Amino acid sequence: MRILIASDKFKGSATGPEVAAALAAGITATAPGTAIDAVPVADGGEGTVDAALAAGFEAVTATVTGPTGRPVDARFGVRGAQAIIEMAAASGLDQLPGGVKDALGATSRGTGELIAAALDHGATSIVLGIGGSANTDGGAGMLQALGVALRDADGKELPGGGGALARIAEVDVTDLDPRLAGVEIVLASDVDNPLLGERGAPAVFGPQKGASAEDVAVLDAALARYAALLEQQPGIRAATTLPGAGGAGGVGYAALAALGARREPGVEVVQRLTGLAEALGAGDSRADLVITGEGSLDDQSLGGKTPLGVAAAARAAGIPVVAVCGRSTLSAEAARAAGFERVYALSELEPDPARSMAEATALLTEVGRRIGAEVGELVAV
Repeated sequence: MRILIASDKFKGSATGPEVAAALAAGITATAPGTAIDAVPVADGGEGTVDAALAAGFEAVTATVTGPTGRPVDARFGVRGAQAIIEMAAASGLDQLPGGVKDALGATSRGTGELIAAALDHGATSIVLGIGGSANTDGGAGMLQALGVALRDADGKELPGGGGALARIAEVDVTDLDPRLAGVEIVLASDVDNPLLGERGAPAVFGPQKGASAEDVAVLDAALARYAALLEQQPGIRAATTLPGAGGAGGVGYAALAALGARREPGVEVVQRLTGLAEALGAGDSRADLVITGEGSLDDQSLGGKTPLGVAAAARAAGIPVVAVCGRSTLSAEAARAAGFERVYALSELEPDPARSMAEATALLTEVGRRIGAEVGELVAV
């Protein structure tokens, strides 16, 4: 019997590797002799670097500018000439001092500094995983960190944040880091929103970052002004309406327009990096059961989150899949339609959300015990 665990993180409770270890401990307690392999996965957002490190990438730490200007230490992964960057590590909501949001002032500069650090390590291929960002600056801070000048009418460099872009009068890409010309950048994102308008970054994601209705209007107008000036520059692609431009407060836009990035679904990118297809196996080495999961299994998960990507890959290989999660709002019919033979939720063991999160590792071990006890039934499906 061989079981493959390919789980995303349980945000705020356990990393992907920790989830796998806890489940494995429980499974071996009730199904001794079971061979268990783990491939931590992610959707391109938080947890992507952890997944890469588990797949053999080396961790590199750089001190960069956080979303409010304070320095933060952020990790990225390198393997040969390839680098994996998780923008949330530098410019994410979790990096806000005291958790205080700054819709107009938060910057993506630290993400650009991480890209520069990857270039310093000799990277010629960069995966930029976006998600969980604190900024709505259209990636302006990221571009400034990479050499683009953004000036006001007096010729002064603009400070960070999307709000400051309302004063932008000049864009100069002359000093954009020349090393970028020889680098392939993959934008790992499932977001398909454009930069502007009712489905744009300010309107859809701004409120999650503390933006009021008035702030949304200010940011949308400011980003439109910034994009119009940027796209007048040589070598810059018109990208405001491209799918994914609205990702990460517009970092997707800057990557597509100025860095020559191409967008790919985050789940597929991470699966490729971590070798999920190879781990599923074939013939006599094929896994008998796949376990996947994330903290919350809900309608948003059905839009292309990690568990759905893993389930699709497993089903294509003819392997039954079960999901483990902190909580699930999916009906039995929806879960089955998504490809899950069974869903195990920690909330069934501990209904108090706070305790469930605090005791996630122990609860995951108990879920593993249940799966181990039921594995014969599961693989016979």
